[in-house]
Amino acid sequence: MKRNSRSTVTLAHDPLVRGLGWASLALGVPQAVSPYGFTRALGTAPALRNRWSAAAIGVRELTAGVGLLARPHPAWLWSRVGGDAMDLALLARALKHRDGRGSARTVAATAATSAIAAADVYAAVTRTFRSTPLELTATVTVGKSPGEAYEFWQRLDRLPEFMTHLDEVRVTGPGTSHWAATAPFGRTVEWDAETVEDVPGQRIAWRSLKGADIDNAGEVRFLPAPGGRGTEVHVRLRYDLPAGALGKAAARWFGEEPHQQLDDDLRRLKQVMEMGEVMRSEGAPGGKRARAEFPQHPARPLSEEELKEVLS
Repeated sequence: MKRNSRSTVTLAHDPLVRGLGWASLALGVPQAVSPYGFTRALGTAPALRNRWSAAAIGVRELTAGVGLLARPHPAWLWSRVGGDAMDLALLARALKHRDGRGSARTVAATAATSAIAAADVYAAVTRTFRSTPLELTATVTVGKSPGEAYEFWQRLDRLPEFMTHLDEVRVTGPGTSHWAATAPFGRTVEWDAETVEDVPGQRIAWRSLKGADIDNAGEVRFLPAPGGRGTEVHVRLRYDLPAGALGKAAARWFGEEPHQQLDDDLRRLKQVMEMGEVMRSEGAPGGKRARAEFPQHPARPLSEEELKEVLS
């Protein structure tokens, strides 16, 4: 009983869950109140069967919306997923059996419904299954001494320069900081962290404090590279990935695969420490804005717009 209560409280303050609740109400009202006008707006024939279907879908949307806002529970999210499947089936039938009128509107509605369905699936999966700890490790060699690499990492506010998912890291006091990051679907997560170990020139470790949107911890170690070739930077991150393996699969589908992201971040770290900035190339003109470049495309000449931006 207590576990369910905590889950309900968490979902009640979840921006994505509340957003989907209001979306259900916004979609349900016109369908339930005016199914005739709604079917015509979608470009489907206002036949009696279609109007009854629209009205039923509207009632379902209203029920899910009230449930998500008043008594949030994963069951309401799965209700939306089931409803999305019904919506897509109806739209597919409308596209198949039509005389060509309103096709553009139906295609647009199908695209919008598909996007909403993706958000619903992500929300249902990540809010239903228990979080599972995920550990990531990666190593990069930089042409700097261990002391220089350590001093760079001590400046936590510089981490967003090469870590694409980080929006901001702000030092809030001795050994404490506030972090903000972008999660899949543009969701922002935030947490406060504390430094739990700081050995000059050797190691820095931190962990999130109580109340974090995502519990996490991390450490970075600085080891002399063989042959005096600089420093091996070893990074280990641990955080609770929503929905465990299913959440990881969903994140990977939308270009957020954690292991690949960490490897890419450390490549940019090497560039920042050795070159002073993240290098931009024909294959990845966005530089630090790598999140906008999933999936990465093969190297090609810059477009006129990209070339103007690089030269500006």
